[in-house]
Amino acid sequence: MTPEQNKTLVRRINKEYIEGRNESVAYEILADDFINRTAPPESPRGPQAIIWFFNNVMRPAFPDIKVVIHDQVAEGDLVTTRKTFHATHKGEFFGAPATDKQVKIDVIDIVRIENGKFKEHWGIVDVPGLMAQINGN
Repeated sequence: MTPEQNKTLVRRINKEYIEGRNESVAYEILADDFINRTAPPESPRGPQAIIWFFNNVMRPAFPDIKVVIHDQVAEGDLVTTRKTFHATHKGEFFGAPATDKQVKIDVIDIVRIENGKFKEHWGIVDVPGLMAQINGN
């Protein structure tokens, strides 16, 4: 696949799965042995890696996530994306009760794509910035 085709796959996960909640896209695009290198070692692999994270961590706290992709850079089999999640804090998040505040979550991630499927992921999420928004700091 070309770098542009790889960027398209990453955009699809962001818009169709993360924002649009279309779980079949995760099964289509993530390899069965996909690894999220940022998640704890005991985390699921394959499509369940991302599905578990969004169903159990993100969506209960932020059910209305919208994704804005600011930049994407692709080289070889890697795609780096700088994006922002816009959402409403509607449920508990790492011990912080719901506030109904509008928040922005800045994210940078790198995805390695092999044979048209996500093979590995590394991510940086601005959790301190998010918690400051939730806690009013």
